[in-house]
Amino acid sequence: MAQQPDRNADLLSAFGLSVPMISDYLPVDADRLTLERQATDVCRMARRWRAGKIRTFAGNRASASVSAEERRSIARRLRDICAITADFGIHLLVEIHPNTLADTAASTLELIDAVDHPFFAINFDTLHVWEGGDDPVAVHRTMKPFIRHYHLKNIRDRSDLDVFEPANVYAASGRREGMTPLFQGAVDYMRFLGEISDDPETEVSLEWFGPNCMDVLRKDRRAIGHFVERREPPRLSVNFLGAMSS
Repeated sequence: MAQQPDRNADLLSAFGLSVPMISDYLPVDADRLTLERQATDVCRMARRWRAGKIRTFAGNRASASVSAEERRSIARRLRDICAITADFGIHLLVEIHPNTLADTAASTLELIDAVDHPFFAINFDTLHVWEGGDDPVAVHRTMKPFIRHYHLKNIRDRSDLDVFEPANVYAASGRREGMTPLFQGAVDYMRFLGEISDDPETEVSLEWFGPNCMDVLRKDRRAIGHFVERREPPRLSVNFLGAMSS
């Protein structure tokens, strides 16, 4: 999309749409110059789309397998990226995700303390919080000051969690069995939405990687709307993050 400058925030605005966050995979283990160049490039992309947030990951290894020195190194790199995003007025969000330094609530909170930058924040992936063995509502109450965005998706059972492993979920021919609409899976989203829907700053994205992408997202969006309308006043801002499988 960097080669298509006519695709920008003004184009989407004509349809009443906007981009809340750019998702990227900044290489925190790369050399400093490479990391700075990529971080600057994605900030320019975010500015073009008038997005105030960039999503990335805290490495690619589970927190339990990372040494103390490696943990400090990743935190330093994330702080360096924040210094770049801050110049653009953009927050850097690390997603709670398995096989990263943000794979459990305890490790994520430790990472927040280690990075210690005002432009560092969290993309709260509710399913992955649950996957890490934590209660999403309880974690949310502790982590709320640092959360700037939410990802919502659901799954049939813990035994199906491998369906979201990157090698599977990003493959067009990957397995999709076990993915469910938001209110039909193992994570209790009625309870979780009751926790977050009264905050006027709440902004969430629906994720779906299975078939019938637009149909599933449309129904989930309506279900969320009905839930919020019953809890006056309606506040949630919901975006779609869908990928059709082929």
